[in-house]
Amino acid sequence: MKSRTRVLVKFSGEALAGKEGYGIDTGILKYISEEIKELIDNDIEVAIVVGGGNIIRGVTAAKDGIIKRTSGDYMGMLATVINGVAIQEALESIGLEARLQSAIDMHEIGESFIVRRARRHLEKGRVVIFAGGTGNPYFTTDTAATLRASEIEADMLIKATKVDGVYDKDPAKYSDAVKLDEISYDKALSDHIKVMDDTAIALAKENKLPIIVCNMFEKGNLLNIIKGDKSLCSIVH
Repeated sequence: MKSRTRVLVKFSGEALAGKEGYGIDTGILKYISEEIKELIDNDIEVAIVVGGGNIIRGVTAAKDGIIKRTSGDYMGMLATVINGVAIQEALESIGLEARLQSAIDMHEIGESFIVRRARRHLEKGRVVIFAGGTGNPYFTTDTAATLRASEIEADMLIKATKVDGVYDKDPAKYSDAVKLDEISYDKALSDHIKVMDDTAIALAKENKLPIIVCNMFEKGNLLNIIKGDKSLCSIVH
């Protein structure tokens, strides 16, 4: 029976790339692992889903028709496994226990996804990294994050981005952009607010899973948000 706060943090693959725009920046890996350690040290159970856009995106790979969309998506899923291994190594390098579970079986690299095993790891204080997306093409890692968060009965899904929340328009382009502190699932869907894709938001609504959008590059943000500081984020609920 879950007694502690349990969260799933979704990182984009692009965030791992740093200024280079591709590959994996080990400095960012170190930063992420230290932020996660702060949560573990505060008795919070942590799961992670990471995208693969720093290596390849399925939609982009398939855009000219040479690579089929299904194959492109599987290539993207493999990219998330590469990122998952990197995050696992970074976490273990600072003394945390971490387990990689993949939706695509890769026994030499990580465990197969089994929800009961994942919950048990979390209860033992291990960080669980879910890789391989949902294991199916045509679904994003945002949807995978919502699915896994629902399966492990997380208290919240945190989408760690480069901005401190959701705005009515792009704050990088418009100085009069207004931050939306709280948004309903229905408004996010009807107004096509790009918090996550519509499938992910609909799944979160069905499972009453709050989606928190915050800036991952503000040190201590994750812990402060979980402790209740709503000024640092936007909440879809």
